[in-house]
Amino acid sequence: MAQMIALIGVVAPAASPVFAQDVAPALQRVEITGSSIKRVAKEGALPVQVINYETIEKSGITSTEQLIRSLSSNGTGADNMTSGNNVFGADADRVSGGASYASLRGLGPNSTLVLLNGRRIAAFGASAKAVDLNAIPLGAIQRVEILKDGASAIYGTDAIGGVINFILRTDYRGLEASLNDNFTEHGGGATRRLSLLGGVGSLQNDGFNLMGSVTYDNNDKLSSSQRSFANGFQPSRGLSPDTTGTPYANQLTGAGTALGTGFTRPGDSTTYLQANPLSFQGKCDTIPGMSQYQTALWKDVTAASRSTYSCAYDYGADYIISFPVERLNAVSRGTLQINADHKLFVEALYGHSKATAEFTPVQISTSLANGSAYPVGGAYYQDLSAYIPTFDKTKPIIYKWRANPWGNRTQENVTDNARLLVGAEGVVRNWDYRVGLSHGESTTKTALLDGYGYTSKIYSALGTGIINPWLLAGQSQTPEAMALVESTKFRGAFQHGKTKLTQLDGNVSGEIWQLPAGAVSMAVGFDLRREGYSFAQDVDATQILLSPGNAALSDASRDIKAVYTELLVPITKQLEVQLAVRRDHYSVFGDTTNPKISFRYEPANWLLFRGSANKGFLAPSFTQLYSAQLSQELPNGIIDPIGCPQHPGDPLYCAIPRLPYFTGGNPTLKPETSKQGSLGVVIEPVKGYSASLDYWAINSLNRILNRTPQVVLANAALLQNNIIRNADGTIAYVTAGWINAAGAKTRGADLSLRGEGKIDGYSWNANLDGTYTQSFKFAEIEGQQYKEYVGNFYTRDLYLRWKHNASLSVGRGDWSAMLIQNYSSGYNDQLPNGGKGTPPAGFNPHVKSYTKYDLSATYSGIKNTTITIGIQNLLDTDPSFTAHNVDEVVGAGWDPRVADPRGRSLNILLKYKFL
Repeated sequence: MAQMIALIGVVAPAASPVFAQDVAPALQRVEITGSSIKRVAKEGALPVQVINYETIEKSGITSTEQLIRSLSSNGTGADNMTSGNNVFGADADRVSGGASYASLRGLGPNSTLVLLNGRRIAAFGASAKAVDLNAIPLGAIQRVEILKDGASAIYGTDAIGGVINFILRTDYRGLEASLNDNFTEHGGGATRRLSLLGGVGSLQNDGFNLMGSVTYDNNDKLSSSQRSFANGFQPSRGLSPDTTGTPYANQLTGAGTALGTGFTRPGDSTTYLQANPLSFQGKCDTIPGMSQYQTALWKDVTAASRSTYSCAYDYGADYIISFPVERLNAVSRGTLQINADHKLFVEALYGHSKATAEFTPVQISTSLANGSAYPVGGAYYQDLSAYIPTFDKTKPIIYKWRANPWGNRTQENVTDNARLLVGAEGVVRNWDYRVGLSHGESTTKTALLDGYGYTSKIYSALGTGIINPWLLAGQSQTPEAMALVESTKFRGAFQHGKTKLTQLDGNVSGEIWQLPAGAVSMAVGFDLRREGYSFAQDVDATQILLSPGNAALSDASRDIKAVYTELLVPITKQLEVQLAVRRDHYSVFGDTTNPKISFRYEPANWLLFRGSANKGFLAPSFTQLYSAQLSQELPNGIIDPIGCPQHPGDPLYCAIPRLPYFTGGNPTLKPETSKQGSLGVVIEPVKGYSASLDYWAINSLNRILNRTPQVVLANAALLQNNIIRNADGTIAYVTAGWINAAGAKTRGADLSLRGEGKIDGYSWNANLDGTYTQSFKFAEIEGQQYKEYVGNFYTRDLYLRWKHNASLSVGRGDWSAMLIQNYSSGYNDQLPNGGKGTPPAGFNPHVKSYTKYDLSATYSGIKNTTITIGIQNLLDTDPSFTAHNVDEVVGAGWDPRVADPRGRSLNILLKYKFL
């Protein structure tokens, strides 16, 4: 495991052009990203991006999530906190708890290795999906280093997409405090950070150093109602809500109910299955957030017999864009310099976060069977005889309702992360050595604060008729009704998860013999890990209506034992070759061997060629393997793609009222395997001006994907075994969950441009760091042809053609300023109505590109004080419009995977050094 990674002078052009770079002192022997061998800093070879903390501060970045999302090499996926605040979507993490993940190359969080000082930390406690970026103590970071190349042979089999290494400050002396406040112009979403950093002792002079840092972060809530672009009802542009769960309930049909098994309208032979008096009157929009259901936009997705006389609800515009989060991170490191060649260190990390997630109120479909139907004679009994002559007011009413009286479903997710590391490093007879023993844990506890209740109590309460599901604008429930609602609620501890990671690792490296071109160096190392995960409910979740979370998973663990070796061979004075191989043994999957070869060729001092080829191996996560089945339900009106054409007009096939499905782990999953490589060139024709271009390609097999019920139904002919049918041919339920898909192929290039100089006493620095994705192809189901996803809408990741960060900084004396541009190219939007039929005239099939500018100025002319004032999103640019279905991707009319919803904001940073 490499730690203390430094960017080398020759490869500096490949470092992040948006951010300044840390360059190792001349002739200092350091570890280079992608290698375990210490050597002179200028000898490095692989593309590495380095971000120092000073530039992070000047950029107005206040969270690790923001930092990682600014990387052009990071995927444009649903791994952010906003997208994670969802129970839908292809890879929806139902216990996200405010977690955020990295996903280099868009290969998924599991394929990106996140390290702290070169060593692993425990995955997120709730789901064990990957390392939660919120666990990283950003206030104590000295720099962040990103290896944009597969490194499974050096760091571990899961480093397929690359490595992100957060380097803490070491040997720090003094005491400094910083305060960072960021306020949005349009309200909501303010962020605050208070950080204290201190250290005593000098390794060189005193033989020891003790450093500690404490950082407190607080993020305010930002609601969709605070942003005009969060609008899910724009039918002329192809966007409208695909739901009939409305605050003013839609009546349903069923045997023994007031609407019976269906109704017809004069001159229309169609049998309709839902009704709402506001729809008949054209007054759906008299209730805030409601509208007439736009049947034409969804007629091939949701049965028209259910939607024509129904109201819809723009619940996407009720999402919480960002919810309240508090974080407390503390880190300390003590180092003892025994002598010039040996030192011991102890490192302790603790993080505490509390995220209060909110979802829209629960959606309820009542029925006779569960006793929740509205009773005949109830004070609010809704008689539709004026619109439906066959309406039988001697029968109870069943309905579909967005139950606002219960309030937003609110969860409090508290996560505690801790890691203790003891290590030693030094030199013995010209051989560098490193060894460390660490143990880390991440525990997440979820409590339900509001909006949830016991299923049986809710149904019984609704069956009394005291609660009114048909409130008009300005009306409210009676005190008696609200007391009844309150009596059904569940509040308290709900579920908890815990991950554990114990690691013993070490290596030695040195020169083994001399060749005419120079010394051959070698490293050998070992890595022993035990990973564990458990997840359980504190109460019987099946008793709580639409309870969140994943299914329980008993204690699971696995051992990984690895040995690796590496050679650096100078073929000529200009050509160096790196050879590496790593062998891992998984207690669950057996052995895997992953080699790597790379080269660096410098024919002239202004020209460098480099390249690599390697293999990777990604084991399934505990959740993907072992989580139990979880029962869920699809919305009303689902169409059976096989049964409906055979039984046209039959609602049991063409407008399925309530279709259950199951998701869960798959113990038969196989690991993903990959082959990948890169080839690049770096030029520096004039000192201070450089450019690099690195082409990369990654092929994977047995890609692990979450097969949603929508995917199963869309591929019904290929997945008939996953559609369980009753004796009469109707669908009983759908089996979804994790599968091994065919694989994936992706190609692209990273471009870096850098220039710097001085004019009339002003120093300037201009940079651009961009990623071009040429292709990203994969098949959802084994046996299908690969499909191209670059530039096209997709429910997991958006594979954008081009992303870049560019910056221009200018400084003189105590003043400096920085202008940053973030750009994401546009893409083809999701088509309305599942891509069938003709979209409305106002629908634009192409989502526009998104560009954001940030400007900051820094003054350090006051003793011990630094002041930075910045404006983020300088032009107050709204997210680009998209008509995607909010059931699949969060964001009504916009997409949080691409854009910043906060709008223009003011960032103020004050830093004071006491010592």
